[in-house]
Amino acid sequence: MNPRILLQQMFEAAVRSARPESCIPEHLPDPPSGKLIVIGAGKASAAMARAFEDAWEGEIAAGLVVTRYGYEVPCRRIEIVAAAHPVPDEAGCAAAARMLQLVQGLTPEDLVLCLISGGGSALLPLPLDGVSLEEKQELGRELLRSGASIGEINCVRRHLSAIKGGRLAAACHPARVITLAISDVPGDNPADIASGPTVADATSCADALAIIRRYRISLPDHMLQLFLTGAGESVKPGDPRLAYADYRLIATPQAALEAAAKVARDHGIAAHILSDRMEGEAKDVGTVMAGMALQVARRSQPFVAPCVLLSGGETTVTVRGNGRGGSNVEFLLSLGVALDGEKGIHALAGDTDGVDGQEEVAGAWLAPDTLRRAWEQGMNPKASLDDNDGHGFFRSLGDSLVTGPTLTNVNDFRAILITAQ
Repeated sequence: MNPRILLQQMFEAAVRSARPESCIPEHLPDPPSGKLIVIGAGKASAAMARAFEDAWEGEIAAGLVVTRYGYEVPCRRIEIVAAAHPVPDEAGCAAAARMLQLVQGLTPEDLVLCLISGGGSALLPLPLDGVSLEEKQELGRELLRSGASIGEINCVRRHLSAIKGGRLAAACHPARVITLAISDVPGDNPADIASGPTVADATSCADALAIIRRYRISLPDHMLQLFLTGAGESVKPGDPRLAYADYRLIATPQAALEAAAKVARDHGIAAHILSDRMEGEAKDVGTVMAGMALQVARRSQPFVAPCVLLSGGETTVTVRGNGRGGSNVEFLLSLGVALDGEKGIHALAGDTDGVDGQEEVAGAWLAPDTLRRAWEQGMNPKASLDDNDGHGFFRSLGDSLVTGPTLTNVNDFRAILITAQ
C-alpha cells in the first residue's frame, strides 16, 4: 500500500476510536431519582452532548456545554455555547459563570453529568475575583510561548480559576457528579484534563508560583499575591464536597494508538507503541525519534522493518522565530532534517483535534523526498525549523494534513513507517 495512505488510515483510526459516538453509549449513568443536569467543556464536548442525547432515554432538566468556535454540534435539549481557544475570551467567561449558577441549589437526589475533553481549560476561563480576563489572556500567551509543559500550564490555571481545580464539582454539592472525560494529556491525569474542574487538586499555590518563576514570567502584584498568600488554593483531596464525585475516562491516547496499530497489523506491518505520553521540546523529540528510526532501518534494532513506530503525548515548542510553532509540524520537520532523506522512512504527525498550535491544520506528512523537494523550491529546511515555521514549510510542499474539526481530542499522534532495512 502507498505509505502516505496507510499513515492516513492509521491517523483516522486513532481519531475514530475517540469520537464521542463511539464511546459515550457504553458509559451512560443510571437515571437519578431527582434531576439530571448536563454540563461540559472542551473541543469534543458538543459532540459528547449530542452523543449523550442520542443514547439517553430519560429526562434532562437542563444542560449547558461550551466548546471551541467551529466545533458546535446541534443538540435538542442541551445548550451549546462557543468560545475561543487557546486564548480565552469573554464568551467562555460568561459560559463558565452561567454553569456555576446552573448547578446551584441541587439535592443529593440530583445528578450532574459533566462532559469534559481537551481544551476545557481555555473554554472555562472564569478568573478568581480581582483577576481580569485580559490578565489571564496575557498570562496564557506567555505560558504557551515559554515551553512550559501542559501539566505546568494547567497547575497555574487551576490556581487562578473560579471553576477549575475541583471548584465546579464543589459547587454541585450535595448532588452526585459523574464526569465522562476524553483524555488529551500525557498520563491521563484527571487534574490536567481541562485543568480538572470536577476533581481534587493535589498541587498548591506554591507549586504554581514555582512554575511562574521557573519560566521568568512577570505578573501584576495582585496576581502574585494570590500565590504568595494561598488565596488561590484549589479544592484538595479529601474535601467532603467531592465525596460523591465519580470520574470516568472514556477515551485515551493509548486506546487511539492501539486502534492505529491494528490498522498497521491488518496490512501486515508490525506496529510498536513506544509511549502514549511523550513530552519535551518537539524539536528534540524529532531528533531522538530519527535516531531510533535509523537504527531500525540500518541495523534492524530493536525492531525489524517493515514496521511502524507509534507514539502520543504532548510536546511543546518554545517559539523563538517568526513562525506559528505547531508542535506536530515542528516534530516532523526536525525528524526530516535528522533523517536527511533516508530511503524507506515515511511519517505522519498530527493533533487528533485537527488543530496543531494556532493553525487550523492537524499536522503533515514526511517522505524520503521531502527535503529534496524543499530545496528545489528554494526553501532551507533547517532555517524553517529555526524559525519555528513548520506549518509554512509543509504548506508550501502541499503536505499539510487538514482534517477540519474532528470533534474529539486525544492529543498528538505520531507514526513513523519504516519500509526498508
